[in-house]
Amino acid sequence: MKKEIIILMLLTLMVVACADVAIVDECLPDNPYGFWGGLWHGIVAPLAWLGSLFSSDIAVYAVNNNGGWYDFGFLLGIGGLGFGGGSGGSK
Repeated sequence: MKKEIIILMLLTLMVVACADVAIVDECLPDNPYGFWGGLWHGIVAPLAWLGSLFSSDIAVYAVNNNGGWYDFGFLLGIGGLGFGGGSGGSK
């Protein structure tokens, strides 16, 4: 059991390391995050949130995005439309 927890913690740390923040002043206005960026940010959002508790350099949501498509991808990635619920609660 202890070995699994250590492995899970290491895997979590590796995925959180992928969640980076872009400095708003340095963002390219002609290259905002779109649907695929929102999808990826939604997938790593729970881990990015954990990382943001310990570091102010990690953001959960990209400020430099194209609006609706980024938001839609973010919602799909985080499972906010109900697709991430699975059948774990029903038996």
